[in-house]
Amino acid sequence: MNSKGIGGSDAASELAQMRPWADQAPALSAEEFARRITRARQLMAQTGAEALLVDAGPSLRYFTGLSWGASERLVAMLLLPEGDPVLVAPRFELGSLEAELQVPAQIHGWEEHENPHLILASLLESARVRHLAIDPALPFVMIERLRRAAPAVTLSEASAVIDGCRSIKSPAELAIMLQAKNMTLEVQQRAARILRPGITAGEVTRFIENAHRALGAAGNSFCIVEFGEGTSYPHGLPGERRLGMDEMVLIDTGCRVQGYSSDITRSYVFGTPTARQRSIWDLEHEAQEAAFMAVRPGVPCEEIDAAARRVLERAGLGPDYALPGLPHRTGHGIGLSIHEGPYLVRGDTTPLAPGMCFSNEPMIVLPGAFGVRLEDHFHVTETGAAWFTRPSPAIDAPFG
Repeated sequence: MNSKGIGGSDAASELAQMRPWADQAPALSAEEFARRITRARQLMAQTGAEALLVDAGPSLRYFTGLSWGASERLVAMLLLPEGDPVLVAPRFELGSLEAELQVPAQIHGWEEHENPHLILASLLESARVRHLAIDPALPFVMIERLRRAAPAVTLSEASAVIDGCRSIKSPAELAIMLQAKNMTLEVQQRAARILRPGITAGEVTRFIENAHRALGAAGNSFCIVEFGEGTSYPHGLPGERRLGMDEMVLIDTGCRVQGYSSDITRSYVFGTPTARQRSIWDLEHEAQEAAFMAVRPGVPCEEIDAAARRVLERAGLGPDYALPGLPHRTGHGIGLSIHEGPYLVRGDTTPLAPGMCFSNEPMIVLPGAFGVRLEDHFHVTETGAAWFTRPSPAIDAPFG
């Protein structure tokens, strides 16, 4: 083995060394949630909306602290220009919801035989709301039911309000995200150590699940483990694969801490890298660095994608999404959702602003051979960008 930190251990040994994360990020404060509500109201006023409806899911958690997933039963927050947020939810769930709710709220429970959209319509009528901004995650069928229940209310899409809040992370959010990413980076390092000839992708995935849990996360938020030619498919192939000598390895995984996501990819060779593997890895590293160095407040998101592609195109890859080359965007926003706006992709002209957080992953795919994706995340600062995790320094020393 010519690569440092790859192989030489086993799952049991690595797990035995792991302990719950010592440097825990503080929980979000009541003041943090209050500031979010205030900001949402400011953006509502700017867009002309008189109220905001937020569905169960990441955005409801953002505004209320409720880690409640969307289902066929409406659980939603109605935010009016004044007063406490209004929570509309099944009455039999109120005890569970109240136990987790982080903001003062008026609660309107509905029984199983009732139509919650009529309750919403009544609340809108009482507040004389004529323009309601709706969470884009709300299912179409629920939007239609609300439209029928409140035909006099104009419905619009609330991305400008919700993304306008969620896309700028506070120092408290950055601290939580830093913990999540550092935890996953440690798991990545330990996963590299357990590799051996013939190990299956499933074995590695199960180790990563157990390792995240050993550090105190609730397991993997997702996990992709690919070997050899499988690494040339950005999100992998179905079926089980076994690791062979001198094959490229791609592991893309993450966890959640207080709902916030990590998402780190490492690519390296199990064995001795070929000249081609090394040159493509080095080019990927250069493209990732170019994207990072292009970050400045006010620069449009799409320019970061362009900076990475210029590196690849100078080396004869692409252009655009053509293969061999980079088949997808350079990065995505991240927070309570693994993928959230804005995006580092052509056509997204959102100006970068301090507090925005993104992946940086300009993957190179050589069809039929292998792929290399190096993925770390950064947040925008007043002067440029700051890494959450240290990028991989070399193909044969992927963790330094």
